[in-house]
Amino acid sequence: MRASLVIVGAGPRGTGVLERIAANAAELPPGTGLDIHLVDPYPPGPGRIWRTEQSPLLWMNSRAEDVTVFTDSSVRMAGPVREGPTLHQWAGLDGDAFVGRRVQGSYLRWAYDRAVAALPPDVTVHHHPCRAVRVCGPREGRQRVRLAGRPRPLLADAVVLTLGHLAAEPDPEQAELGAYARAHGLVHLPPDFTADSDLTPLRPGEPVLVRGFGLAFVDLMVLLTEGRGGRYDGDTYIPSGREPVLYVGSRRGVPYHSKIGYRLDGAPPPLPRFLGPAETDALLARPGGFDFRRDVWPLVEKELGHAHYHRLFTAHPERTGLGWAAFERRYAAADDPAERAALVAAAVPDPADRLDLAALDRPLAGVRYDSHEAFQAGLRRYVEADLRRRHDPAYSPDQAVFLALLSVYGQLMRLGDIGTWWHGFFSYLASGPPGPRLRQLLALSRAGVLRFAGADLRVRAEDGVFRATSPTVPGFTVETRALVEARLPQPTVARSRDPLLRELYAEGAAATPDGLLRVDPADGRVLDRSGRPHPRRFALGPHTDVRGAGAFTRPHTGGPAFRQNDAAARAVLALLGSSANRAAA
Repeated sequence: MRASLVIVGAGPRGTGVLERIAANAAELPPGTGLDIHLVDPYPPGPGRIWRTEQSPLLWMNSRAEDVTVFTDSSVRMAGPVREGPTLHQWAGLDGDAFVGRRVQGSYLRWAYDRAVAALPPDVTVHHHPCRAVRVCGPREGRQRVRLAGRPRPLLADAVVLTLGHLAAEPDPEQAELGAYARAHGLVHLPPDFTADSDLTPLRPGEPVLVRGFGLAFVDLMVLLTEGRGGRYDGDTYIPSGREPVLYVGSRRGVPYHSKIGYRLDGAPPPLPRFLGPAETDALLARPGGFDFRRDVWPLVEKELGHAHYHRLFTAHPERTGLGWAAFERRYAAADDPAERAALVAAAVPDPADRLDLAALDRPLAGVRYDSHEAFQAGLRRYVEADLRRRHDPAYSPDQAVFLALLSVYGQLMRLGDIGTWWHGFFSYLASGPPGPRLRQLLALSRAGVLRFAGADLRVRAEDGVFRATSPTVPGFTVETRALVEARLPQPTVARSRDPLLRELYAEGAAATPDGLLRVDPADGRVLDRSGRPHPRRFALGPHTDVRGAGAFTRPHTGGPAFRQNDAAARAVLALLGSSANRAAA
């Protein structure tokens, strides 16, 4: 009897697991035939998010040279390295280009085809263009994967869930807003992947309240402006007349920081320094567990600060009042944040050269404007200043902090579910839009198509409308008949609209307090509520408590997702090999 593996989700993560299966195929005993079943209604490789059938106006959020789906020597894993081209090498593009998602989808399809071609002759891949709705079966026996519209289940010796971003049932607030909208003839678009949202109810010229200022908002901005026939003439936006007027606000009230527009010359910061494997091991070994704010954040803060000041003191010493060796020695010894702040104030004369993470996180905290129009001009100045700084190598400590954020994320992935704040902070600081998108935002603001609504945005449904207020402009109120929640749904198993994931949870799979599926960090095996790993079920991706920092990996940065894929693939192959041996006996 041939061994059988079912991978549910054939997008980038499923393709990554398939590539690792091919790379480690020598671990299977000779003569072990294997059927790999990929279950996904979307094309294998790109999957849903990166499918080639979407608007050509939508871009990737990373430079082409910063995107790879292939391992390299920096990845610490048990399996063999199988190098391959980055996106810009494969497409023959300039490394600085921000390409359309269609191009990325084609790259992913090519990577999928290459992984399939690398499999041994006795391994066959079958793509099932439908949804998996349930996994059942005994812990020690073959699993049954039921498919929508198919009478017979797939039998599997192992199942790997690489489900990616999923739709979710609304939380109580969203459910209440949706019910109010239906009762009063309003438009409420809940959190969703923007490219899949039906935007036709947002009518030309009408005000639309948008809650969320991250990457989902950028997609919304593009689809409702250029996507409706508008165009840019330099820094001027020429409306088509079909655009709504977008009033956008959020907790911070500002867009994500621009991508950095220069390269870091010279030596990178020494990473990790204060939050590395040893510190992470110590956190995991604490008998009573750890608290993120009390135990983890001080290490993160010190690590980011060290990277920032290493770059400032070594690349821009004329802006410091102390030698690096002396500063570094005192910085390393200072565990009290107040002591470090005093050291920085004495050694770094210009406040613009100091790293203030609290101010970065909440730039509008305590800021008040006398009028809505004054706020529009003020926030445009803020965005313009951000663009200048993020494209000026004189502020290269910002790039060092970015590298430290990547290092920190690689360690925090090992800690499991640490709450939602960190992921939002990371995205806001390190995963913002390309500079040209923020220049478009400024043009839209000047044209009056986009209006800033402020920080700590409060939305109420009352008197037959949506009303929004913000302390940024005291006394100003936005009233609209349409509200868009510009963000992805939280990846919660209890409210997921994916029936397979919901059933898995209902039947005993463990979840974190934030609703993420608990898995063994060593190889991705799904844990039950007593902490036991399931011998035949694995899960990787954003619905788990070891989710990664982003969709793709920068070359030569260690790639924690690659390490996860490799560990899961090797565990699956070991399981399949032992199952084949038992069957032969």
